[in-house]
Amino acid sequence: MTPEPPLVERFASFFDRRFEAKPDAAAPLALAVSGGPDSMAMLALAAAAFPGAVIAATVDHGLRASASDECAMVAEVCAGLGIAHAMLTGDTPAGASLQAQARALRYRLLIDWAAGARAPLLATAHQTDDQAETFLMRAARGAGLSGLAGVRAVRGVTASDGTALTLVRPLLDWRRAELRAIVRRAGLPFVDDPANDDPRHDRTRFRQLLNEHEWLDAPRLARAAGHLAEADAELRAIADWLWTARQRPGRASGVRLDMAGLPRGVRRRLAQRAIGAVREAAATEQPDWSPEANIEPLLDALDRGKAATQAGVLARPTGDLWHFRAAPPRKAGH
Repeated sequence: MTPEPPLVERFASFFDRRFEAKPDAAAPLALAVSGGPDSMAMLALAAAAFPGAVIAATVDHGLRASASDECAMVAEVCAGLGIAHAMLTGDTPAGASLQAQARALRYRLLIDWAAGARAPLLATAHQTDDQAETFLMRAARGAGLSGLAGVRAVRGVTASDGTALTLVRPLLDWRRAELRAIVRRAGLPFVDDPANDDPRHDRTRFRQLLNEHEWLDAPRLARAAGHLAEADAELRAIADWLWTARQRPGRASGVRLDMAGLPRGVRRRLAQRAIGAVREAAATEQPDWSPEANIEPLLDALDRGKAATQAGVLARPTGDLWHFRAAPPRKAGH
């Protein structure tokens, strides 16, 4: 059974508001479908909204014996809907941070698959309750603005071959319960991942917290994350402009930035970008570095007029000018 027209129109409106061209056979909408109720609802909505312009893929991490059966279930449903389906596999994650490794593998496989299929958009089924859980999890960890902004509705990504595409979350305004209802009314099968009830995972505990306390309103928490995402995007745009406007001539492998009069949040973003640029120019691979890394101690030192090192980059202030260059190698015995 096809989802009701108002629901299909609601789903399609996400794309109408953000993109000029609609998905078609030459540039299809790629769906990440795990077999859970959220992604199966997305599959049904997308098939109805963009007939003949949808492809789907399921990732088998090799972590559960039932995963191959779930992939087969999704493939069968896709066949019934006339949607091409792919099963993606990769190296089985192992060791610490299993969930993080599985997530990174899943996105790498899906992005490369979508790029290979010439799909400009890759959709995942994150919804309002997911966003609220993410907000609470990151708040509990003391995350900054970028972390609290949660899952973005639209984000640019790059495949392994350099192809640029857009990752979209068209269900961020949908509740988990209404998506499950769509699947049930459509008569589609689905599976509940047992990891969702595993108390060892942080997300499970925060999901229980939301379920047990109605005053923690998921849509309002998700809306707060959306407001922070807007603020984060605006700060990024300002930092992009200042990156060019505030650079001063310096060494070929270094970066010099005029930080005069800039608020700490903007200085933070410029410093993070400078560290990344210096590391790239110097082909620095160790120590590890992430653009979202905590650089507060470095900022504190620079604000006091002191030099500091982070991720293999030496930062030194001269008044309002901050100089970034590759840190000299440590002497033996130090």
